[in-house]
Amino acid sequence: MARINENYLKLKAGYLFPEIGRRVGAFQKANPDATVIKLGIGDVTEPLVPAIIEAFRAGVEEMSTKQGFHGYGPEQGYGFLLDLIREKDYEARGVKVENDEIFVSDGSKCDSGNIQEIFGLDNVVALADPVYPVYLDTNVMAGRTGEVDAAGHYAGIVYMPAVAENAFNPEPPEGHVDLIYLCSPNNPTGTVSTKEQLARWVEYAKKNDAVILFDAAYEGFISDPSLPRSIYEVEGARDVAIEFRSFSKSAGFTGTRCAFTVVPKTVMGKTASGDEVSLNSLWNRRHTTKFNGVSFPVQKAAAAAYSPEGRRQTGEIVKFYMENARLIREGLSATGLEVFGGENAPYIWFRTPARMGSWDFFDQLLQKTQVVGTPGSGFGPSGEGYFRLSAFNSRENVEEALSRITKASW
Repeated sequence: MARINENYLKLKAGYLFPEIGRRVGAFQKANPDATVIKLGIGDVTEPLVPAIIEAFRAGVEEMSTKQGFHGYGPEQGYGFLLDLIREKDYEARGVKVENDEIFVSDGSKCDSGNIQEIFGLDNVVALADPVYPVYLDTNVMAGRTGEVDAAGHYAGIVYMPAVAENAFNPEPPEGHVDLIYLCSPNNPTGTVSTKEQLARWVEYAKKNDAVILFDAAYEGFISDPSLPRSIYEVEGARDVAIEFRSFSKSAGFTGTRCAFTVVPKTVMGKTASGDEVSLNSLWNRRHTTKFNGVSFPVQKAAAAAYSPEGRRQTGEIVKFYMENARLIREGLSATGLEVFGGENAPYIWFRTPARMGSWDFFDQLLQKTQVVGTPGSGFGPSGEGYFRLSAFNSRENVEEALSRITKASW
């Protein structure tokens, strides 16, 4: 009989979001007439904008001709999209990135999980707590951790509590770590790191020969010009950081699938004997071995997001979601809840009323208001006593959800 990878057995019963779906499904089965409003999973609700749809259709039409048909494309991405990413996302902000440092993929979730494959199992991993579950779970699956304890901590992981007392921005650890996962704008807390805060991480990484895995999937929601949208805006970050970006939320590609990862050629890892190896070359080898590239029409659609009309139209969608975030943030605050985030990110993070347990509040919120959110403890032990709502929904649903919540008692 085939042996399984027993590291999977270390994982908690289920991934956070399927568990939410299971509980919601059970509620709807028991209450078929209830109108459930979902502000839990961060999935967009507004359709792709006209400029993107037009380019998507044109790409499909091109595929229907003998002259325009594309089979296997370059695994790293077509040059027309790489050029736009380099110019619009980086050069426009004074950041140097080269085309062969950009790897187009089908999602930042995939990349942020798969990136750990190019690192040895003996690396010490540091995570903010709470954190996007993929960072932790993929390291557990790989065998980079021990068992989980009663508090929800996995042996071998350095947890960095991100709580109200440190404004959800933990300082670098005092001891040595090798791999550091950072997310800004942060999922789930909705907070954004300043350039000064990121500079401390870059300094730490340089001193400790560490690598920062920087998730910037929500950078498109930053409106404050003083806040960095890329870690490479910090001097020296090109030597120690890998960055993940996505079209999912800012351009509505959650169902279309397109993202990219930047791996500068100056970021190095070491062999057991101490020889330096380019992480760019390792990721390129992994990418070309296990991935056949994003489809041509999807990359044409992604490229349209950089056109003047595409930027204007997607910008309007971002503004729409951020207005939802403002309504949720202010509506919850008016009820007396302690609320965070929602200003440069589409997530609103708040303390549960009466210090209620996160899953207890999830169940009560669903039963009393038929509104679905995400329990903070699902993002890590330090998320216990917090809750996340997403701004991704229609204005009508957001207003109705707030009306229900403000009328509820806990």
